[in-house]
Amino acid sequence: MKKVVHLFLAAVLIMGLLLLTACGNRQQTQEGAAYKIYYVNNEETKIVEREYVTETTDGGLLFEELLDQLSHISEKMEYETLLGKEISVEGYTLDNGLLTLDFDEGYKNLRGTREILVRASIVRTLTQIPGVERMAFTVKGEQLTDAAGTVVGVMAADTFIENAGNEINAYEKVDLKLYFANDTGDSLVEENRRNVVYNSNIALEKLVVEKLVEGPMAEGAYPTINPTTKIVSVTVKDGTCYVNLSNDFLNQPYNVASDVTIYSITNSLVELSHVNRVQIAVNGESNISYRENMSLNNVFERNLDILD
Repeated sequence: MKKVVHLFLAAVLIMGLLLLTACGNRQQTQEGAAYKIYYVNNEETKIVEREYVTETTDGGLLFEELLDQLSHISEKMEYETLLGKEISVEGYTLDNGLLTLDFDEGYKNLRGTREILVRASIVRTLTQIPGVERMAFTVKGEQLTDAAGTVVGVMAADTFIENAGNEINAYEKVDLKLYFANDTGDSLVEENRRNVVYNSNIALEKLVVEKLVEGPMAEGAYPTINPTTKIVSVTVKDGTCYVNLSNDFLNQPYNVASDVTIYSITNSLVELSHVNRVQIAVNGESNISYRENMSLNNVFERNLDILD
């Protein structure tokens, strides 16, 4: 009996030593700084994170290390890896906190939500490096542009919006120049809006019209469109933006000249690089007049003479 007890105690002692050794090894592997590596999930609806611990402190070496981790292939296929597979970094520069990555032509094959999520995962990963505050992307030396041809510009980790579930959605920020009425309603005034957050699944031209219907935010600017107006559709073809509005557009509750309303829409849309002209319709019909003196059958171009 004593022999069995001694054997049991010996087994417990050995087990304890093994557990201590395992804990010691685990503690040793967790030494160093912890970083989050972000990837795109397989459904391409959000980014997912994986913790990575490293003892590397040199900024250049850490950059190479985290970049390599972004190319890591998930053993359980929980996320997809594009870096090194579909796209590759051909060069980079770090200047006064701005890290610029230059990608190969493969980056141009990324579209819509997928491109935004890939960009978010890279930016959120690499801006953890000490000394990296902002990032910019180029493709073969040319500035990265979105689907509308607008330069994406400088990004930071908070450029990409999170929802309550901490998922990165297809949201971006954009600067808009909008035109509203002056206090007498006979001229236009500019309103510059910075970092307007929008769902990138919405075309920029529709976003512009939505903001015009919502009305101005700046002092000295006044609405030009009936706020009950519904946007039926906004499309662009060959540089012409076709704006189709509900019948409420014809009812003007404000003391605003008819040409001010028309060029409020036109001038705001032509600020977009891919829009040169605007045609307005009401419930699909353009062979009508707006307030009896502006034929909607016309195609309108930018008019700077109407500015206050």
